[in-house]
Amino acid sequence: MPHPDFPHLVRVFARIGFLSFGGPAGQIALMHKELVEDRNWVDEGRFLRALNICHLLPGPEAQQLATWIGWRLHGAKGGLAAGLLFVLPGALVMLALSILYAYAARLGPVAALFLGIKAAVLAIVVQALIRIGKRALNTPFKLGLAVAAFLALFVFDLPFPLVVLGAGAIGMMLARTHPDWLKMHGAGVAPTADTSLPIAATVRTVTLWLAIWAAPMAAVLLFLGPDHILWRIGLFFSQLAVVTFGGAYAVLAYMAQEAVQSFHWLSPGEMADGLGLAETTPGPLIMVTQFVGFFGAFRAPAPFSPLLAGILGATLTTWVTFAPCFLWIFAFAPWMERLEKAQRLQAALAAVTAAVVGVIANLTVWFALHVLFTRVTDSRMGPVRFYVPDWSSLDWRVAVIGALAAVMIFTLKRGVVTVLALCALAGLGLSQIG
Repeated sequence: MPHPDFPHLVRVFARIGFLSFGGPAGQIALMHKELVEDRNWVDEGRFLRALNICHLLPGPEAQQLATWIGWRLHGAKGGLAAGLLFVLPGALVMLALSILYAYAARLGPVAALFLGIKAAVLAIVVQALIRIGKRALNTPFKLGLAVAAFLALFVFDLPFPLVVLGAGAIGMMLARTHPDWLKMHGAGVAPTADTSLPIAATVRTVTLWLAIWAAPMAAVLLFLGPDHILWRIGLFFSQLAVVTFGGAYAVLAYMAQEAVQSFHWLSPGEMADGLGLAETTPGPLIMVTQFVGFFGAFRAPAPFSPLLAGILGATLTTWVTFAPCFLWIFAFAPWMERLEKAQRLQAALAAVTAAVVGVIANLTVWFALHVLFTRVTDSRMGPVRFYVPDWSSLDWRVAVIGALAAVMIFTLKRGVVTVLALCALAGLGLSQIG
């Protein structure tokens, strides 16, 4: 099997980083073609087994798979190069778009373009819900978990981490008693004992990467204090990094609702715009967190200028979002074979994946209400929460463009970038009407 030298690895992963559009499915397919089919750097079996384990870990699975392949080929140096090159192109593009949005979004033509993007995002999120639901809900029990997760979040306003971790705990409890309820894939017999497992090296790796993860937060705490916006941004996205199981869409609803309703860093429409921008950039979709971090700091900049504060907020967000990904891979890569055969972990993943469908349904309804209507009331009756739209505030232009986006996605089978571009142009045209 060919073994590339380090400069060759860097060139190939730089190419992948700039071409990794299309969400996790497209990104994984691109890596499979470039690294398995075209270059044979990793065999099919190892690629798929590593992908299974990356699904078990919090964070973007495609970026973690790239990191693992780099680690396997050139150790920690290769893992860092592959993982960073997968993230950096999209991060730089997203930062530039965030700055452009901050200064130009209120201009008439730009606002009209984003009107169309917001509408397209609705159809894109519905597509994600249907696609993931078809794959994940293959038993009645999983369907019930998805419904329960939706009700827990949308109706009872339970914390997202509690819902995800609770689903994982349920899966682990059912691993031995009712495994057929979960239809696990990849679980096998318990692995045999292996005295050569690198326990001491794993502890050192975890300690090092925890320090790397915490370093910018320590600097913020030392120089700016716990009341500064950068501390709150870093703390929130650090917590988010630990519970991002099931892909970016799983955590978007929680992030969006917290960023909009609890922290007031941006509006629902701006959140939809950020997701639309993230859909058009290379790299993981979770890069939308950078957009949120930018605006959180941009709007509370002291003692910095708004631009500098926004850049610091975006950089800190990216750091605490992706540093844990390197921690998981470098710590657990030597344990891949054992993790793959861990039945209880596989059961937890199956249950979490089912709950994620309910989480995405929550995101879909929340986005639809706040993008279609300019006024939505959050009402409560005991533990039950109701979102009540003001029907007179319906934006007919968003409804029309959203329907157009649905036709392009579900009937004409157009790609995400094409749909976003055409809907942006439709927003520009309809904004001239009213």
